[in-house]
Amino acid sequence: MAPLPVTVIGGYLGAGKTTLVNHLLRHPDGRRLAVLVNEFGDLPIDADLIERRDEDMIAIAGGCVCCSYGSDLIEALERMLTLDPRPDHLLIEASGVALPGGIASSLTLLMGYRLDAVLVLADAETIRDRAADRYLADTIARQLAEADLVLLNKADLVPPGDLADTLTWLEGASPRARIVTTTNAAVSTGIALGLAAMRPPQRDHAYSHDSAGYDTDSFPVTEPVQAEALARALADPTLCLLRAKGFVTAANGTMHTIQTVARRWSVSPAPAGLAGPGRLVAIALPGQLDRDAIRRAIEAASTT
Repeated sequence: MAPLPVTVIGGYLGAGKTTLVNHLLRHPDGRRLAVLVNEFGDLPIDADLIERRDEDMIAIAGGCVCCSYGSDLIEALERMLTLDPRPDHLLIEASGVALPGGIASSLTLLMGYRLDAVLVLADAETIRDRAADRYLADTIARQLAEADLVLLNKADLVPPGDLADTLTWLEGASPRARIVTTTNAAVSTGIALGLAAMRPPQRDHAYSHDSAGYDTDSFPVTEPVQAEALARALADPTLCLLRAKGFVTAANGTMHTIQTVARRWSVSPAPAGLAGPGRLVAIALPGQLDRDAIRRAIEAASTT
């Protein structure tokens, strides 16, 4: 069974983590989502989403669930793998003062999980002030430094000039992350949780799923490639990709899944029964999708 992908959601108090989780539960893109929170009171799920409450689990519309892990995250992660039906994606909501990288490292203690991304929210109005506070600075700095993706939330509340200054500041505070501005944490599901399962097409065409506000395209990968070399190339910051996912064929005929989020990349066996031709889907911010560079990366990774 393929490892369960996990997104760790961090960010200081008031940045919008609750709003983001409720947004993703409303737009699961066909996935059965599971949410782990320290205490239910820390993350109030919108009442109209809740179908049933048990002692330590909330059943949510669309087959999703929310569980409390209290003081034992590892036990909760072990329990999550026993759920039937199995979730498609797990969200772990960190407390406002927690370090998401530490939670992400807990996944390495258990088989059955794959870290998809560390996603950190930042309040566009307050992030720079809080990062300068003598008591908060270290926590804020470490949260941002551990992020793969930063959602600069509440962008509508900040004048354009101040927002541009904050974006520039964040590029230094989160050197390995890609930054997306949001209002009410309304980010594309394809950005927050990765791209949905794909069937390799017969021709190159634009991939329109959930693509409003982003540049998204599909690229055929018809020749065998070195999967790890291609994944590394797609995660190169000069390509400015937010996400990429693809199914590719190796020289020995086996198929692999490539996934990238900002600078993080992984290669794993493709789903059983999947056959070529392969393809790649990529997402970038508007005006930053360099299609020619992606095609060159595919050609450079070719084994023929």
